[in-house]
Amino acid sequence: MEPLFIRDSFLQLLSGVPLTLELTAFAFVIGLVLATLIALMQVSGLSVLRIPVSAYVFVIRGTPLLVQIFLIYYGLSQFRPTLQSLGLWQFFREAYWCGILALSLNSAAYGSEVIRGGLQSVSRREIEAARACGMSGFLLYRRIILPLALRQALPAYGNELILMVKATSLVSIITMMEVTGIAARLISETYRPVEVFIAAGTIYLIINFLLTRAVSTLDWWLTPHLRSSPNAGKLEHAND
Repeated sequence: MEPLFIRDSFLQLLSGVPLTLELTAFAFVIGLVLATLIALMQVSGLSVLRIPVSAYVFVIRGTPLLVQIFLIYYGLSQFRPTLQSLGLWQFFREAYWCGILALSLNSAAYGSEVIRGGLQSVSRREIEAARACGMSGFLLYRRIILPLALRQALPAYGNELILMVKATSLVSIITMMEVTGIAARLISETYRPVEVFIAAGTIYLIINFLLTRAVSTLDWWLTPHLRSSPNAGKLEHAND
């Protein structure tokens, strides 16, 4: 094992970082929007909304992401004439968009469970207080329930962001040259997998460390009431 070769591999793999971050950002944002909608449907109490999305979450969470990527990229290509007639072939022929779609749908399924837990953790007293102030329906959700639910779900959803960074490595199987894709190419050229994967793992470790610190900073910024007094958080839970 040569440190210089690891350094050279690390520098070459850095060219795949922008694509890795781009995939992560797109999939995370789209997944967050879909996860919020799915979570709202699940807690709506309407069977016509709850049953289909619950089935979707069950299927996505119960199957490997690798299989989902294969089915979207290779499986849907079997229906090319239909997709062309619908004007969707230009989208599904590109590995980039198929990768984002697969990652987004997967993130939405897992994230919806996190947000659903956040919605169910909103105190009944806060909802009743908002209704006493004249809020109801969409305004109640927009001003009170959703902000509180997302705040409660932030630490767990931070883990979903970290998992999304690592999940982007799977799109290398559909010819995308992100960090893992470039690593696979280097291995095929040099036959030195250990050094290359050490360099790739270091890059993922650095990215996830920075994201973890960013989520922790955001969590700290959103909880000023817990910083003002050491016992504030304990008193709040004791009164619930």
